[in-house]
Amino acid sequence: MIAKERLGESDIRTACALLANAGLPVLDQTWIEPGSACDLRVDGEPRAVRIVVQGIDLVTQPATGREKRLLVADMDSTMITVECIDELADYAGLKAEVAAITERAMLGELDFEAALNERVALLAGMDEAVLARCREERVRYTPGAKTLVQTMKARGATTILVSGGFTHFADAVGADLGFDRVIANRLEVSGGKLTGRVIPPIVGAEAKRRVLLDACAELDIPIAATLAVGDGANDIPMLKAAGLGVAYHAKPAARDTADATIDHNDLTALLYAQAIPRNEWVEG
Repeated sequence: MIAKERLGESDIRTACALLANAGLPVLDQTWIEPGSACDLRVDGEPRAVRIVVQGIDLVTQPATGREKRLLVADMDSTMITVECIDELADYAGLKAEVAAITERAMLGELDFEAALNERVALLAGMDEAVLARCREERVRYTPGAKTLVQTMKARGATTILVSGGFTHFADAVGADLGFDRVIANRLEVSGGKLTGRVIPPIVGAEAKRRVLLDACAELDIPIAATLAVGDGANDIPMLKAAGLGVAYHAKPAARDTADATIDHNDLTALLYAQAIPRNEWVEG
């Protein structure tokens, strides 16, 4: 599947040539959504390839089993446009310091759990009411997020939001977008103020992977029928475990290990990847 806001025949020809150069000659093409998304059937076993066509996202996968029965999604910088802990820190005048730690953690340069504890410790003494204010003032949904979740649910898929962020944000985001389940970290609060600690166990990289695997076992869903999407290093085990792991506008570490990357389109590209045309979407 290739997708672009305005996908033309010249884009398709260029993609075909690059796929052929990568050892995947294109046999035929079928529009999923005219002018936006197109399937290119290749000769040989589809595999993850990296080709660059201006403004185009490419997902290579087997033709069978494309529509997924389980969606497991990261929250910060994936389903929403911000990193909540960075925005919280802004209310304490510490955004630059905390955001620098967040960036290094998402790049995989720091241990996620240690970096989380370090950042949360800087918020000790913050009034709990600031969390609700931050959620209201700063949290914005990524374009296509609600349509992705609602469409997959309407077609029978289970949807899980799993976040290394906090329940104060994730519970509301999950409810609004329509996720079936929400799993996130819990901030310790005492006397109406943050203590600077996260209540264990911490939802980190391994926890995200386990959420996906446990859901498969519980729901009797094969790994091949799962879709995971995230952007940071702590999403890598989850992306690698999924039938289709997608790095969305992601950091290099996640991009390099995912089955596919979405760099240009919004989250509805994941519906095109499942061969679901726009007239079958449940608009958010």
